[in-house]
Amino acid sequence: MGAYIFRRLLLMIPTLFGIMTVSFFVTQLAPGGPVENYIARLSGQSLAVSSAIGGNAEGDFAGQNVVQGDRKSELGSSYRGAQGLRPDIIARIEKQYGFDKPILERFGLMLWNYIRFDFGNSYSRDVPVLQLIAEKLPVSITLGLWMTLIGYGISIPLGIAKAIRDGQKFDLWTSTVIIVGYSLPDFLIAVLLIVLFAGGNFLDIFPLRGLVSENWASLPWYQQILDYLWHIALPIAAMAAGAFATLTMLVKNSFIDEIRKQYVMVARAKGLTDRQVLYRHVFRNAMMLVIAGFPAAFVGIFFGGSLLIETIFSLDGLGYLGYQSLVNRDYSVIFATLYIFSLVGLVLALISDLMYMWIDPRIDFENREV
Repeated sequence: MGAYIFRRLLLMIPTLFGIMTVSFFVTQLAPGGPVENYIARLSGQSLAVSSAIGGNAEGDFAGQNVVQGDRKSELGSSYRGAQGLRPDIIARIEKQYGFDKPILERFGLMLWNYIRFDFGNSYSRDVPVLQLIAEKLPVSITLGLWMTLIGYGISIPLGIAKAIRDGQKFDLWTSTVIIVGYSLPDFLIAVLLIVLFAGGNFLDIFPLRGLVSENWASLPWYQQILDYLWHIALPIAAMAAGAFATLTMLVKNSFIDEIRKQYVMVARAKGLTDRQVLYRHVFRNAMMLVIAGFPAAFVGIFFGGSLLIETIFSLDGLGYLGYQSLVNRDYSVIFATLYIFSLVGLVLALISDLMYMWIDPRIDFENREV
């Protein structure tokens, strides 16, 4: 087992390198960037970037008199919208964002910093990237943790119940409810909940903004818990409406496949009850597929965030941060979150394999190839 874990840890290195390499060079080919955003701001076309470069660049731009000789070099600039800016101003902007270095040098420097978990500052907010992620993480943890608990807490028992009653009325009407919930978009359910319960045309029970109230810190601990649950009730309900559909059907089909196997008939012939057969023998084998999909589900739900849900309910989490970073071409935030989430996903994939062995000791990773 130790050798297998060591091989998997070594395999993470080229995997992370490949992910970062492809994403870095593809991003460089995309139009726009932090330099273009700042130039657009100086030109009065965008307010996407608010950090200031060394020197009074905006004053230089507003008061400069461009001569004909300079204009030829400016028109040759590789940055869109750079016409009218002196080359020294563009050079200062490039230096601020690190674009004064060759692309391979920038890539190598990024990898060296990321190995040391040094992600630098956000281009658009001028604060450390880790600090920015830490500020947004509570919202995503809240949404993701509750979605994981609700998803698995409902899907596993519901899937087992549907497998036992396959083809019966319970199976049919629960399947109808699951399909309807899965087919409705999260944002549509969120709007419906707001209309019904958050000051729309009917009831005004739940708040629309934030994770907690403004006076949350001054409340007693039990009121803090209630206030927190009061704020997250509608967002979680909107996201949970169809989130467990796929997992429920996966659990159901896995249990049906196992129930029809020969060893179940043998166990019943030995006098074991259906409950004993189900939870002593079938459960362990049927849950293998569910465990296999846990890392991807965990990363997607726990860290991915939901842009539309966060926007509708004014929750400033990682989903909204990722959207803003893409709009502002904030490469430092984009690459840092990609690196962190990829690393977390690889570690969770390894944990998933180890859980296989814990559930079924017959699986031996020590004598198999990675």
